[in-house]
Amino acid sequence: MKIAILGTRGVPNYYGGFEQFAEFFSVYLVEQGHEVYCYNSHNHPFQEKNFKGVNIIHQHDPEYKYGTFGQFIYDYHCIMDSRKRDFDIILQLGYTSNSIWYFLLPKKPINIINMDGIEWKRSKYSRPVQQFLKFAERLAAKSGDYLVSDSLGIQQFLLKRYNKQSTYIAYGAHIFNAPEEEILKEYDVEKGKYNMIMARFEPENNLDMVLEGVASCEDKTIILVIGKHETKYGSYLKDKFKKHANIKFIGGLYNLEHLNNLRYFSNLYFHGHSVGGTNPSLLEAMASQAFVVAHNNEFNKGILKDNSYFFSNPIEVKNILDTIKKNDNLQLVQNNFEAIEKEFNWNKINGQYLQLFEECFSRNKNSK
Repeated sequence: MKIAILGTRGVPNYYGGFEQFAEFFSVYLVEQGHEVYCYNSHNHPFQEKNFKGVNIIHQHDPEYKYGTFGQFIYDYHCIMDSRKRDFDIILQLGYTSNSIWYFLLPKKPINIINMDGIEWKRSKYSRPVQQFLKFAERLAAKSGDYLVSDSLGIQQFLLKRYNKQSTYIAYGAHIFNAPEEEILKEYDVEKGKYNMIMARFEPENNLDMVLEGVASCEDKTIILVIGKHETKYGSYLKDKFKKHANIKFIGGLYNLEHLNNLRYFSNLYFHGHSVGGTNPSLLEAMASQAFVVAHNNEFNKGILKDNSYFFSNPIEVKNILDTIKKNDNLQLVQNNFEAIEKEFNWNKINGQYLQLFEECFSRNKNSK
């Protein structure tokens, strides 16, 4: 099959979850003998035309100039280019900006959309933007030939709201079991003597809630705060907690070996995400044998089940910090690790996507 992947800033990953998935899945497809094209922003750090056998198509992306609006222009360029390529399948990762151009998509390819999370619930958006995202979500749900949900909660939401069936395929993670304690020296922390939280600096990821709990706690164990903080919200948080020396903002970190080791040797790993489906960083934490403490919502509980402690406010965060230790909960860590091996490993996830593609392609061919 000739397959295109749209909706990301490009591969290899320098940004987030969809880019990580696109990188792993595109390479897997090539290894299975398929012809794969991935669209990259023109200013993506990787400027070659081929990545491990994946064809890279750079398109102009003015997000750096216009902010979020630039994504619509970038997606427009990608979709217009796809009309020239004679693809069999177009996989769209997310719907936020590309859904409004659905009428420009080429007619021949099968249009498969990963519906991402419930984007219009994100508190960072103004009410008019939230209303637009609801509209975009509806367009994607109605226009996609096939939909993918990355959590059972999203699958149920799409069925209830749009009466539209979707295929449940979660994200995956690679097992990490080769720790190197030496790496901790670069971050000035010691094994088991620090906590951490990793997230984009957005309100719905509850960094503020976790850090308020940390600030109110008598225990002054270091917490590493990982994520790009050169934002308005990042500046607010850094200013709010600047008097607390144990709260260390270390910025974005994309070295997976370093991340895995930090997660592996941490005491508590806070996961504050509250909107969306299966979050990639949560799975990576589980695969790194981190002891996950998560925000109390259906998406996190759907993945962690009973193998975590959950919080809903700063007081609960404080109580967990005061009373809970990783070494006392190693069975929960092991249960989550085994869940990655059995349910959320990349080979299984990639295989499920490819199976869906083959079924859709066969069905489409037979219907002609």
